[in-house]
Amino acid sequence: QVQLVESGGGLVQAGGSLRLSCAASGSISSINVMAWHRQAPGKQRELVAAITIGDSTKYAENVKGRFTISRDNAKNTMYLQMNSLKPEDTAVYFCAINSWSSNWYAYDYWGQGTQVTVSS
Repeated sequence: QVQLVESGGGLVQAGGSLRLSCAASGSISSINVMAWHRQAPGKQRELVAAITIGDSTKYAENVKGRFTISRDNAKNTMYLQMNSLKPEDTAVYFCAINSWSSNWYAYDYWGQGTQVTVSS
């Protein structure tokens, strides 16, 4: 059983910052790619940022320069530093891991999500 637990969400004013954390535990053979996704009301879930075990990263265009993804492999923990937040960043943020390949878009384990609300 694999568990992903997100933390760090909350309410922040536009222009502010938040740092999300995702801790993975359980029977994990390997964590090749870790990623943050988000889903806003009425919208599809989208990939926000992803990072490989070798620290290669990928970002959605609308967060580049504002968000930074990082991971601590020894702790099986991933972070998302979000700066210059905008109201359109409001969403539930989910962490996910790919334990079997280096595909940026395929994930086999998901967290429950943490709400991020940015007020204008």
